[in-house]
Amino acid sequence: MRINVLQHTPNEGPGSIKTWADEHGDEFYVYHPETFGKLPTSDETDMLVILGGPMSPNDDLDWIKKERVLIQELLDQNKPIIGACFGGQQIAKTLGYNILDAPHKEVGWAPVYLKDKTISSIPEKLIALHWHEQMFEIPDGAKLLFSSDLVKNQGFLYKDNVVGLQFHFEPEEDNVREIAVNDSEYPLEANDLHQTGEEIIAYGVPKENKEVMFKILNYITKRR
Repeated sequence: MRINVLQHTPNEGPGSIKTWADEHGDEFYVYHPETFGKLPTSDETDMLVILGGPMSPNDDLDWIKKERVLIQELLDQNKPIIGACFGGQQIAKTLGYNILDAPHKEVGWAPVYLKDKTISSIPEKLIALHWHEQMFEIPDGAKLLFSSDLVKNQGFLYKDNVVGLQFHFEPEEDNVREIAVNDSEYPLEANDLHQTGEEIIAYGVPKENKEVMFKILNYITKRR
């Protein structure tokens, strides 16, 4: 399987998604559309991963719009797609739903709660990394997958092959350090989780996050 990854900022990489792909022997290609202006075609994509970034789907930028064209083509072809943070918002926007300012800015570690048990064996409560101040509307026909204490719309499952997450399950220890040290000012600005970059790094990544990410990826790719 060829997995194409859209990475939007240098400090937010694929993390455990790459580990999962390596374990399955998949081809793994990482694109940087903001930097190089290049996207894969739908024909050369068996699965699409859309990562986070500081931009918004509401920004009037050509590459953001072109991403949504690709997403729509893959939706039409029923190919597996997973998006995290900006990526989840891009999926929702492609489906015709709004990206709004969230009622709270969440930056740091905080619980998310499972709201739908379609994907089996996911714990009722997990500690996820949040790094956002916007949120998606839940598309019609999608299932609300996760909520947090501060923001209801934290994840959705669309059909059986598309997942959008507002938070991050994919970072491993080195990824968290990379995110926090390079974006260290962001947690200090009106953050409703009241965590500094140093505190975020010191918390460590819960081991179950990688396990849950693998379960989600197995589900949308029918590896279950």
